[in-house]
Amino acid sequence: MNLSLRETMKEKVAGLDEEGVLALVRQSLESGVDPVEIIAACEEGMRQVGEKYEQGVFYLSGLIMAGEIFRQVLELTQPALQEALKGDASGRVLIGTAHGDIHDIGKTIVHIALRSFGFQVEDLGVDVPPQRFVERALTWQPDVIGISGLITSSYGSMRETARLLRAALSYPIPIIIGGGMMNEQICRFVGADYWTNDALKGVRICEEIIRSK
Repeated sequence: MNLSLRETMKEKVAGLDEEGVLALVRQSLESGVDPVEIIAACEEGMRQVGEKYEQGVFYLSGLIMAGEIFRQVLELTQPALQEALKGDASGRVLIGTAHGDIHDIGKTIVHIALRSFGFQVEDLGVDVPPQRFVERALTWQPDVIGISGLITSSYGSMRETARLLRAALSYPIPIIIGGGMMNEQICRFVGADYWTNDALKGVRICEEIIRSK
């Protein structure tokens, strides 16, 4: 994907231009553009939407609309994405969106990509209480736990989830936090091992964790 196309796609997502985004995605797929690059460009646009929400430029309705746009992008790219991401990794990954947050677009991409790479995935859904992560981790014994969150109000729940997991598990399970606003500072606050604001990078982190075992 050339820089001009990437910037245009990102701007259309950030501007909530539903028709423009979907038309551009269809054209890109027909032209043979890598679906991974399409998703990455749209994720950059989604990060801008999140920033505008935090700044008070967009309201909840804007987040919902952006989520719907991205969901349609995912539907268009999913067949090509699954084909592009075929792999033979093995391992169990438990994922869910933190309590207080109902956003699941990034988590959905991670779920699809992890399964395409051969991981077993259990998705707890959205607005997941910390204790639910703990209960399922104790029962299922995953290799990696991923906690997703888009809004800042979810960070406290992420932190409590990480704290309870550390206290309850008899062996350390790597914790990854993901979301458009994530950074190293938030990772330290939460007490997670890894962070990512790129769904496909999250999959690569899981691969590295499994390989290092």
